[in-house]
Amino acid sequence: MRYSYEFKRKCVEMYHRGEYPETPNGISEERFHLQVRNWVRIVESCGPDALRHKNQNKEWTPEERYALVARVLAGESNKTVALSSGINEGQLYQWVRKYKIYGYNGLISKQKGRKPKDANMKKIGTRKPQKPNESEYEELIRLRTENAYMKAEIEVIKKEIALREEKEAARLKAKKQRSSKNSEKMDSN
Repeated sequence: MRYSYEFKRKCVEMYHRGEYPETPNGISEERFHLQVRNWVRIVESCGPDALRHKNQNKEWTPEERYALVARVLAGESNKTVALSSGINEGQLYQWVRKYKIYGYNGLISKQKGRKPKDANMKKIGTRKPQKPNESEYEELIRLRTENAYMKAEIEVIKKEIALREEKEAARLKAKKQRSSKNSEKMDSN
């Protein structure tokens, strides 16, 4: 249910006086009281303007998301961090989950939707990926070096296998030739 800013302010003021307004139709009293207590917490942490409806959603940068996730990982509850920042608790939970799975890269917004069939049909104003910071850059270099080393190691192993197969084929060929010579000697006797 969507409530007006004035109604929310009135509910918060009544709560501070120790009263609750009349519960609107279509919602249980317990759930409405919980909602009023939520509004009170929002006003206490962010101020009364936080109760206003926003015309559009705020675009959170990965650094801002990481700051909130770090607070949760440091021991604060999802609910208190979400209320103090003015976002939905479920959204914060998703950011924490993505951070635990993918690390910092999980907090970077990804383009949604299906890719265009034609490469020339790209949207105007698409964002370029951010350059990695110094530690990510060092890790990238380390991983590339490790990858090149592993590829070289695999090539050496492949050559060893090919050489063994070649030796085995030569041994079998020599054995076959010896057995055919022995059979010719037996025929001549």
